[in-house]
Amino acid sequence: MSAGFWLSDHAWASIEPLLPRNQSGARRVDDRRVISGIIQVLRVGCRWQDCPADYGPSGTICNRFNRWSRRGVWTRIFTLLSAQAGLPVDLSIDSTAVRAHRSAHCEKAGERVQAIGRSCGGPTTKIHALTDACGRAVAFLIGPGNGADISAAPALLDKLSPPGRLLTDKGCDAKSLRARLAESATEAVPRSTRSRKKSIPHDCAAYIARNLIEGAIRRLKDWRRIATRYDKLAANFASTVAIEAVNLWWT
Repeated sequence: MSAGFWLSDHAWASIEPLLPRNQSGARRVDDRRVISGIIQVLRVGCRWQDCPADYGPSGTICNRFNRWSRRGVWTRIFTLLSAQAGLPVDLSIDSTAVRAHRSAHCEKAGERVQAIGRSCGGPTTKIHALTDACGRAVAFLIGPGNGADISAAPALLDKLSPPGRLLTDKGCDAKSLRARLAESATEAVPRSTRSRKKSIPHDCAAYIARNLIEGAIRRLKDWRRIATRYDKLAANFASTVAIEAVNLWWT
Protein backbone atom coordinates (compact mmCIF):
# COMPACT_ATOMS: atom_id res chain seq x y z
CA MET A 1 0.00 0.00 0.00
CA SER A 2 1.39 3.43 -0.97
CA ALA A 3 1.73 6.42 1.33
CA GLY A 4 -1.17 8.20 -0.41
CA PHE A 5 -4.73 8.59 0.87
CA TRP A 6 -6.69 5.50 1.93
CA LEU A 7 -10.16 5.47 3.47
CA SER A 8 -10.08 4.47 7.13
CA ASP A 9 -12.14 1.54 8.39
CA HIS A 10 -14.51 3.91 10.19
CA ALA A 11 -15.00 6.12 7.14
CA TRP A 12 -15.56 3.15 4.86
CA ALA A 13 -18.11 1.60 7.24
CA SER A 14 -20.13 4.82 7.04
CA ILE A 15 -19.85 5.31 3.27
CA GLU A 16 -20.20 1.74 2.02
CA PRO A 17 -23.96 1.35 2.78
CA LEU A 18 -24.68 4.55 0.81
CA LEU A 19 -23.04 3.41 -2.45
CA PRO A 20 -25.18 2.46 -5.50
CA ARG A 21 -26.33 -1.15 -5.58
CA ASN A 22 -27.66 -3.57 -8.20
CA GLN A 23 -26.15 -1.67 -11.11
CA SER A 24 -26.25 -3.19 -14.58
CA GLY A 25 -23.06 -4.11 -16.43
CA ALA A 26 -19.84 -5.79 -15.36
CA ARG A 27 -19.06 -6.19 -11.69
CA ARG A 28 -17.44 -3.08 -10.26
CA VAL A 29 -13.83 -3.24 -9.15
CA ASP A 30 -13.02 -2.67 -5.48
CA ASP A 31 -15.03 0.44 -4.50
CA ARG A 32 -12.84 1.28 -1.51
CA ARG A 33 -9.67 1.29 -3.59
CA VAL A 34 -11.20 3.31 -6.42
CA ILE A 35 -12.74 5.93 -4.12
CA SER A 36 -9.43 6.25 -2.27
CA GLY A 37 -7.76 6.85 -5.64
CA ILE A 38 -10.32 9.51 -6.54
CA ILE A 39 -9.70 11.31 -3.27
CA GLN A 40 -5.93 11.09 -3.80
CA VAL A 41 -6.23 12.84 -7.17
CA LEU A 42 -8.59 15.51 -5.85
CA ARG A 43 -6.48 16.35 -2.82
CA VAL A 44 -3.09 16.61 -4.58
CA GLY A 45 -4.49 18.11 -7.80
CA CYS A 46 -2.66 15.83 -10.24
CA ARG A 47 -4.02 14.72 -13.60
CA TRP A 48 -6.15 11.58 -13.65
CA GLN A 49 -3.53 9.75 -15.70
CA ASP A 50 -0.96 10.50 -12.99
CA CYS A 51 -2.94 8.65 -10.29
CA PRO A 52 -0.60 6.14 -8.53
CA ALA A 53 -0.88 2.59 -9.85
CA ASP A 54 -1.71 1.28 -6.34
CA TYR A 55 -5.28 2.53 -6.85
CA GLY A 56 -5.77 0.64 -10.11
CA PRO A 57 -6.03 1.83 -13.73
CA SER A 58 -6.25 5.62 -13.98
CA GLY A 59 -9.02 5.28 -16.56
CA THR A 60 -11.16 3.41 -14.06
CA ILE A 61 -10.56 6.09 -11.42
CA CYS A 62 -11.47 8.93 -13.79
CA ASN A 63 -14.48 7.17 -15.31
CA ARG A 64 -15.94 6.32 -11.90
CA PHE A 65 -15.67 9.93 -10.76
CA ASN A 66 -17.25 11.31 -13.95
CA ARG A 67 -19.98 8.68 -14.20
CA TRP A 68 -21.10 9.05 -10.60
CA SER A 69 -20.87 12.82 -10.91
CA ARG A 70 -23.29 12.82 -13.86
CA ARG A 71 -25.69 10.68 -11.84
CA GLY A 72 -25.39 12.85 -8.74
CA VAL A 73 -24.07 9.99 -6.61
CA TRP A 74 -21.43 12.03 -4.78
CA THR A 75 -23.79 14.81 -3.73
CA ARG A 76 -26.42 12.21 -2.75
CA ILE A 77 -23.92 10.46 -0.47
CA PHE A 78 -23.11 13.79 1.15
CA THR A 79 -26.80 14.61 1.63
CA LEU A 80 -27.60 11.21 3.15
CA LEU A 81 -24.60 11.32 5.46
CA SER A 82 -25.32 14.82 6.76
CA ALA A 83 -28.99 13.89 7.28
CA GLN A 84 -27.97 11.02 9.58
CA ALA A 85 -26.54 13.51 12.05
CA GLY A 86 -29.87 15.33 12.40
CA LEU A 87 -30.46 19.07 12.19
CA PRO A 88 -28.18 21.01 14.56
CA VAL A 89 -29.56 23.85 16.66
CA ASP A 90 -27.01 26.34 15.34
CA LEU A 91 -26.02 26.76 11.70
CA SER A 92 -23.44 29.10 10.18
CA ILE A 93 -23.51 30.37 6.61
CA ASP A 94 -20.61 31.72 4.58
CA SER A 95 -18.97 31.51 1.16
CA THR A 96 -15.57 31.45 -0.47
CA ALA A 97 -14.41 32.30 -3.98
CA VAL A 98 -12.27 29.85 -5.97
CA ARG A 99 -10.17 30.94 -8.93
CA ALA A 100 -11.03 29.09 -12.14
CA HIS A 101 -8.02 27.77 -14.04
CA ARG A 102 -7.96 28.31 -17.80
CA SER A 103 -8.70 24.59 -18.25
CA ALA A 104 -12.07 25.16 -16.53
CA HIS A 105 -13.42 27.42 -19.27
CA CYS A 106 -15.96 25.83 -21.58
CA GLU A 107 -16.97 28.13 -24.43
CA LYS A 108 -19.54 25.69 -25.79
CA ALA A 109 -21.53 25.46 -22.56
CA GLY A 110 -20.94 29.06 -21.48
CA GLU A 111 -19.16 30.24 -18.35
CA ARG A 112 -22.17 31.30 -16.33
CA VAL A 113 -24.00 28.05 -17.04
CA GLN A 114 -21.04 26.25 -15.47
CA ALA A 115 -20.96 28.52 -12.38
CA ILE A 116 -18.05 30.72 -13.44
CA GLY A 117 -18.40 34.48 -13.04
CA ARG A 118 -16.03 37.36 -13.68
CA SER A 119 -15.18 39.76 -10.88
CA CYS A 120 -12.24 41.97 -9.96
CA GLY A 121 -10.34 38.77 -9.08
CA GLY A 122 -10.89 37.30 -12.55
CA PRO A 123 -12.96 34.21 -13.42
CA THR A 124 -14.11 32.56 -10.19
CA THR A 125 -16.62 30.13 -8.73
CA LYS A 126 -18.16 30.62 -5.31
CA ILE A 127 -18.90 27.89 -2.76
CA HIS A 128 -21.81 28.77 -0.43
CA ALA A 129 -21.96 26.52 2.64
CA LEU A 130 -23.88 25.82 5.83
CA THR A 131 -22.00 24.19 8.70
CA ASP A 132 -23.05 22.80 12.07
CA ALA A 133 -21.69 23.55 15.53
CA CYS A 134 -18.81 21.13 14.91
CA GLY A 135 -17.69 22.92 11.75
CA ARG A 136 -18.97 20.16 9.43
CA ALA A 137 -20.71 21.10 6.18
CA VAL A 138 -24.38 20.07 6.10
CA ALA A 139 -25.35 21.79 2.83
CA PHE A 140 -23.65 23.72 0.05
CA LEU A 141 -24.26 25.38 -3.31
CA ILE A 142 -22.00 26.21 -6.25
CA GLY A 143 -22.47 29.53 -8.06
CA PRO A 144 -20.68 32.17 -10.12
CA GLY A 145 -17.95 34.02 -8.25
CA ASN A 146 -19.61 37.39 -8.77
CA GLY A 147 -22.85 36.27 -7.12
CA ALA A 148 -23.87 37.92 -3.85
CA ASP A 149 -24.06 35.83 -0.69
CA ILE A 150 -27.54 37.08 0.12
CA SER A 151 -28.80 35.87 -3.28
CA ALA A 152 -27.73 32.29 -2.57
CA ALA A 153 -28.85 32.20 1.08
CA PRO A 154 -32.56 31.37 0.46
CA ALA A 155 -31.77 28.42 -1.84
CA LEU A 156 -29.21 27.15 0.62
CA LEU A 157 -31.64 27.34 3.55
CA ASP A 158 -34.30 25.54 1.49
CA LYS A 159 -32.14 22.41 1.64
CA LEU A 160 -32.75 22.00 5.39
CA SER A 161 -35.44 22.45 8.00
CA PRO A 162 -35.26 25.80 9.83
CA PRO A 163 -32.52 25.79 12.50
CA GLY A 164 -32.85 27.33 15.94
CA ARG A 165 -30.22 29.97 15.19
CA LEU A 166 -28.35 31.14 12.06
CA LEU A 167 -24.97 32.84 12.32
CA THR A 168 -24.07 35.05 9.35
CA ASP A 169 -21.67 37.82 8.45
CA LYS A 170 -22.54 41.26 7.08
CA GLY A 171 -23.03 39.86 3.58
CA CYS A 172 -26.33 38.30 4.66
CA ASP A 173 -27.67 41.25 6.62
CA ALA A 174 -30.84 41.95 4.63
CA LYS A 175 -34.44 42.65 5.59
CA SER A 176 -35.69 39.80 3.39
CA LEU A 177 -33.53 37.21 5.13
CA ARG A 178 -34.33 38.55 8.60
CA ALA A 179 -38.05 38.36 7.77
CA ARG A 180 -37.73 34.79 6.52
CA LEU A 181 -35.89 33.71 9.66
CA ALA A 182 -38.47 35.42 11.87
CA GLU A 183 -41.29 33.50 10.12
CA SER A 184 -39.57 30.18 10.84
CA ALA A 185 -38.78 31.14 14.47
CA THR A 186 -35.05 31.09 13.71
CA GLU A 187 -32.90 33.48 15.69
CA ALA A 188 -30.82 35.65 13.35
CA VAL A 189 -27.28 36.45 14.46
CA PRO A 190 -25.83 38.61 11.69
CA ARG A 191 -23.64 41.67 12.09
CA SER A 192 -25.25 44.82 10.76
CA THR A 193 -23.84 46.45 7.64
CA ARG A 194 -22.46 49.97 7.76
CA SER A 195 -25.24 51.10 5.43
CA ARG A 196 -27.80 50.71 8.21
CA LYS A 197 -28.62 54.01 9.86
CA LYS A 198 -29.27 52.18 13.12
CA SER A 199 -27.29 49.07 13.92
CA ILE A 200 -29.30 46.01 14.98
CA PRO A 201 -27.89 44.33 18.13
CA HIS A 202 -26.68 40.73 17.83
CA ASP A 203 -25.53 38.03 20.23
CA CYS A 204 -21.76 38.66 20.35
CA ALA A 205 -21.07 35.47 22.32
CA ALA A 206 -22.90 33.33 19.76
CA TYR A 207 -21.32 35.17 16.84
CA ILE A 208 -17.85 34.06 17.94
CA ALA A 209 -18.81 30.50 16.89
CA ARG A 210 -18.66 31.64 13.26
CA ASN A 211 -14.94 30.90 13.34
CA LEU A 212 -15.92 27.24 12.88
CA ILE A 213 -17.30 27.78 9.37
CA GLU A 214 -14.26 29.85 8.44
CA GLY A 215 -12.07 26.97 9.59
CA ALA A 216 -14.21 24.49 7.63
CA ILE A 217 -13.77 26.53 4.46
CA ARG A 218 -10.02 26.67 4.97
CA ARG A 219 -9.96 22.89 5.34
CA LEU A 220 -12.05 22.47 2.18
CA LYS A 221 -9.49 24.47 0.24
CA ASP A 222 -6.66 22.27 1.48
CA TRP A 223 -7.57 20.08 -1.49
CA ARG A 224 -5.80 21.32 -4.60
CA ARG A 225 -8.78 20.74 -6.90
CA ILE A 226 -10.97 22.89 -4.64
CA ALA A 227 -8.44 25.66 -4.00
CA THR A 228 -8.27 26.05 -7.79
CA ARG A 229 -11.07 24.92 -10.08
CA TYR A 230 -9.84 22.78 -12.99
CA ASP A 231 -13.18 21.15 -13.89
CA LYS A 232 -15.09 22.47 -16.90
CA LEU A 233 -18.41 21.17 -15.58
CA ALA A 234 -19.99 22.70 -12.49
CA ALA A 235 -21.39 19.25 -11.61
CA ASN A 236 -17.87 17.81 -11.41
CA PHE A 237 -16.64 20.65 -9.23
CA ALA A 238 -19.69 20.25 -6.97
CA SER A 239 -18.88 16.53 -6.71
CA THR A 240 -15.35 17.37 -5.60
CA VAL A 241 -16.70 19.67 -2.88
CA ALA A 242 -19.17 16.96 -1.79
CA ILE A 243 -16.44 14.32 -1.51
CA GLU A 244 -14.22 16.61 0.57
CA ALA A 245 -17.18 17.63 2.75
CA VAL A 246 -17.81 13.94 3.43
CA ASN A 247 -14.13 13.34 4.14
CA LEU A 248 -14.08 16.15 6.72
CA TRP A 249 -16.52 14.20 8.89
CA TRP A 250 -13.63 11.92 9.91
CA THR A 251 -10.57 14.20 9.69
